[in-house]
Amino acid sequence: MASAPTDLPVHRFAARDGTDLAYRVAGPDGGRPLVLIHGYFSNAFTNWIRYGHAALLAAAGHRVIMPDLRGHGDSARPHDAAAYPPDVLADDGAALVAHLGLGPDHDLAGYSLGGRTVLRMLAAGARPRRAVLCGMGLDGILDTQGRGAYFRHVLTNLGSFARGTSEWMTEAFLKTTKGDPQALLHILATFVDTPAATLATLDVPMLVVTGAEDDDNGSGRALAAALPDAGFEEIPGNHMSAVTRPELGRAIADFLAG
Repeated sequence: MASAPTDLPVHRFAARDGTDLAYRVAGPDGGRPLVLIHGYFSNAFTNWIRYGHAALLAAAGHRVIMPDLRGHGDSARPHDAAAYPPDVLADDGAALVAHLGLGPDHDLAGYSLGGRTVLRMLAAGARPRRAVLCGMGLDGILDTQGRGAYFRHVLTNLGSFARGTSEWMTEAFLKTTKGDPQALLHILATFVDTPAATLATLDVPMLVVTGAEDDDNGSGRALAAALPDAGFEEIPGNHMSAVTRPELGRAIADFLAG
């Protein structure tokens, strides 16, 4: 498997409800498995491959596994609301881990919605060796509909936003990733809040990483403080730009090397 991925082949597996899902793999076959989950509106290529994070982590010896969430990228994008029950993204993540036969010596990491999905996998009982929550703060965990309302507003008013506004930039990103607005609206129904009492039980060693100017999902430092075994690292950038920075991949690699 190439250690410097740019255009990786797409692999497929069936979710527990039969939905066809895609993933890519980089790094040595014998490396410690690391499942990287992308953010909302995005895909594995945009979050992890385009800016070199997958290459960096593969070069560090990880077997980097990058799914496209349902409704995103090369995965199926059903328009039936029944395909988007609460917590289905976490269930899809667990199905991928089971499909690949990953034992306890694997790691999980995600950006934004991907970070929340990792946390929901932990809340459902997943116990990886370590986990990294990127681009996510405490507010985005305790109250998922806060940001959900913003995205619903964007998706139901496409083409109406003034150039340069936050909504306009979000729509521009949607166009860049060729997102499916109807499928992405259904994704909002999958969001599940995680109460503080549940966070206090998640004793997996974790790192929370956010951009210095990123408060889209609340405070990353506060999220780390709410978890029993978590550190916090700040990198340059806001929610959209931090994911492009090499510091993101290095922060993940350094934590997982510990």
